[in-house]
Amino acid sequence: MDLKRVAMSASLGVAVLMLVGKLAAYYITGSAAILSDAAESVVHIAATGVAALSLWYAHRAADDSHPYGHGKIAYFSAGFEGAMIFSAAAYIYYSSIRALIVGPELQHLGIGVIITAALCLVNLALGSFLVYVGKKQNAVILVANGKHVLTDMWTSAGVVIGVLIVNFTNILWIDPVCAILVATNIVFEAVRLMLRAFNGLLDQANPQHARTILDVMQRAVADGKISSFHQLKHRETNDVMWVDVHMLVPGLSTAADAHARVTEIENAIEGHFPDYTVHVTTHIEPDEHDAHHPGGHPTLPDPYATPLP
Repeated sequence: MDLKRVAMSASLGVAVLMLVGKLAAYYITGSAAILSDAAESVVHIAATGVAALSLWYAHRAADDSHPYGHGKIAYFSAGFEGAMIFSAAAYIYYSSIRALIVGPELQHLGIGVIITAALCLVNLALGSFLVYVGKKQNAVILVANGKHVLTDMWTSAGVVIGVLIVNFTNILWIDPVCAILVATNIVFEAVRLMLRAFNGLLDQANPQHARTILDVMQRAVADGKISSFHQLKHRETNDVMWVDVHMLVPGLSTAADAHARVTEIENAIEGHFPDYTVHVTTHIEPDEHDAHHPGGHPTLPDPYATPLP
């Protein structure tokens, strides 16, 4: 059973349930806060559809046109989902401000609260499941979708609280104000998702993973397996990691001996990331490196030339 496909199918099914339930609650109550919750669910269906398509595409095998695979679409999906959440917030601001000016007309708030609260609990369970599966299997798409669902849950929770206050106090302006607060909360989540997508597309290095790889390399030098190393870089997409490094070995080493040394280090790096498919590309050089490269390497600066924080 593919747990990621199960999770995404559940997300699609629940997204439809959320939309139908929240539109029904809005039709019954006329609440701007509940309408804002329903608007977020409309966006969620579109975003979940894109996420499902991206999950399928990301797992296609590498081909001649995409030798590094198709996994980076995950970051496009996360960015799109963030943008969709942002657009939902804009609509909520509009409808809420309009309700403040015109004045809300509310009815049957108790029924609306019950429906919204029940849907809130469903989203809590689904969002937690999606984030758990996404983190366990390094699926950025599922993590983003799960956080979107949890955002929807907090939106619903805020709406429930606001509508309950209106129901007991009969202060009607609290309803659109509550919707504005909800919109502000989901704007922050949208920005976080878009930043994650931006950093992923730019191959931002993971500091913890960088430290682990650097520790393996430094231990190899201390144990005398290699003389030194430089040009160490790494990047990752979902559950695939690429590591590039130049390793220096004694100049009189045979090709077989040098290969054995670096292969042992490559295996050590891979062993520290059991949840990833790790590709280590090594360039072997003699330890008389400066004589062969008097001008240094005509590449970008070594990102690990200075100690990591």
